[in-house]
Amino acid sequence: MNIAIVERLENYEEDKPFNKRYIIDESYKEIFDQMNILIIPVVSEKNLKEIANICDALILPGSAVGVDPKYYNDVPFPGKKYKYDEYKLDKQIIDLFIKNNKPILGICGGLQTLNVYFGGDLNQNILNHKLTDGSMHKVKIAPNSFLSETYNQKEIQVNSYHRQAIRKLAPNFNIIALSEDGVIEAIEDGNIVGVQWHPEILKDVKLFNKFVEKFVN
Repeated sequence: MNIAIVERLENYEEDKPFNKRYIIDESYKEIFDQMNILIIPVVSEKNLKEIANICDALILPGSAVGVDPKYYNDVPFPGKKYKYDEYKLDKQIIDLFIKNNKPILGICGGLQTLNVYFGGDLNQNILNHKLTDGSMHKVKIAPNSFLSETYNQKEIQVNSYHRQAIRKLAPNFNIIALSEDGVIEAIEDGNIVGVQWHPEILKDVKLFNKFVEKFVN
């Protein structure tokens, strides 16, 4: 089994001239090695059709850049600059996986990308959700959802590393998890799922296994 994962561009100025790098977190390697799944990196607009043909699912990981608000008719939050446009590549690969009816999992920024892609928008600067000290918070899970099937619980503890979050929900999605302050923490529509937290950092193999079991196998 092959799963495509979009790599993110990060700029390490101190390492010039080798400063711009496409990366994914090591946690993905560890999780998919454990699951015996090959991950195929997506870094270019070239050969996207071939990637969509040979891969069984797509993961849109988190991003340090975020979705430029021009894509949902807004302007950047004061002080925020968008040097790179990751949404352009995300949109093209999403197009292909939807056309082929293949499942998509969006994580943190990936959830935000999916919401914008389908016609929603974002709050660019929410408070109390960028918990860089590793703190956890509670989310309530909707019944009869992908997450309720995954955990068989009404609520779980998750991490939180984001400043942007869903403001207007895209019309096709159902909300399947909410934080106690009302922030949308997970969404789904058929074989498309998005979560606002980072399950890969939690080594939450259960979520990835359920995604594959339910939508790929």
